[in-house]
Amino acid sequence: MKHTIKSCLHSGRFMTGFVIFLILLGVAILYPVFHPGDPLKMIGQNSFVEPGTYVSLYDANTVNLNGKTSTFVIDEAAANRADSSITEADRLTMIDYLTALGVDVTGLDTSHDSLGRLVELWQENYDAKAKVPGFTTSAKKRDLRTLNSRLEASLKAGDQTLVTMDGEEEVRTKVADTAYVRTDQVANTITLTLGTDNFGRDMMKELASAIGTSLIIGLIAGSIATLLGLIIGLLSGYLGGIVDDILMFLCNVFTVIPGFVLLILIYYSVGQEARGVTTCAIVIGITSWVWTARSVRSQVISLRNRDHVNLSKLSGHSLFRIIISDILPYIASYVVMAFILQVSSGILAEAQLSLLGLGPKTTTTPTLGLMMNWSMLYNAHTQGYWWAYFPVIAVIALTSFSLNLMNTGLDQVFNPTLRD
Repeated sequence: MKHTIKSCLHSGRFMTGFVIFLILLGVAILYPVFHPGDPLKMIGQNSFVEPGTYVSLYDANTVNLNGKTSTFVIDEAAANRADSSITEADRLTMIDYLTALGVDVTGLDTSHDSLGRLVELWQENYDAKAKVPGFTTSAKKRDLRTLNSRLEASLKAGDQTLVTMDGEEEVRTKVADTAYVRTDQVANTITLTLGTDNFGRDMMKELASAIGTSLIIGLIAGSIATLLGLIIGLLSGYLGGIVDDILMFLCNVFTVIPGFVLLILIYYSVGQEARGVTTCAIVIGITSWVWTARSVRSQVISLRNRDHVNLSKLSGHSLFRIIISDILPYIASYVVMAFILQVSSGILAEAQLSLLGLGPKTTTTPTLGLMMNWSMLYNAHTQGYWWAYFPVIAVIALTSFSLNLMNTGLDQVFNPTLRD
């Protein structure tokens, strides 16, 4: 045992996969500890809010009124305000307008680096009374005036006046454009590492919970599939005869029917209300044991006529003792590798089911597959909301990759012909 553990620790592939798996497991366990709460709680009124740190404007103004400000003169402050006040569509409009005027816009684009030159050309050439081809309608002219007003307001920022009420009396306070406050002075801030989904839920909290749930599904499904495959494979391979024929007929029936189709049919018949995490794992487990059973059977057939097994038979040992003591230890390494692959298959099967809308109940526990289903239903992939689906895809890929890497490493450890 010590030699086997040492060999595993010296396997680069196994350790790489094991470390990745531990990181994912750590996120699933530790993140909810430091950020407790319901992962499906809707905290936002908007759909698909970008990742970042958000500060309460109300509380930021309160800090200003209390006089807890610092003064900084930042050279690019005006340019940064202009950058945030005009959208990419606005910049394209500005470029189209300048092009229609015949202004040389070579090298200009919608990036921050081109903004300074773009604004300079706009200020030099924009004329609200000019008749520019493509911008002659009243609506177009109104849009250009609005754009120009926003741009000028951002470039010529001055003191703002905040009006508050002290009883029935108005209190006016000036806030300079050079006044800054630290974010920790603001009473309410929120950091959304991965933004929010279409329901306004914290994606990072949801993802951490989904990782844990999917791992639980994978472990339960993998345990059931491995146990069923091991029992059927051991009995079929050791007993042979009519028992082998019956069990192999059962395996053939499950082999002929595509496993995923069978999984869909069984799980669909359960009904939405009964589709919990445990039910999902059990259904996946009882439809995934066939290839494990076949592989274990082939291993047992090669072992059942070995000398030590025949000696146990002559000694009058029971069937249970022969299997446990004389056969199982020789295939234990293979069973461990089969279990790892079954866990990976269970996680992927749940993701596939949920992506089709057949996953666990959507109102109780998030899973990786359900998160993918939600992002697809609300077109996150076509709207550019990458944070709603890319982290989920990455986690599914990393989980499967780590488990398969661990399996490959163990195969090298236990199979001498694969060692370097």
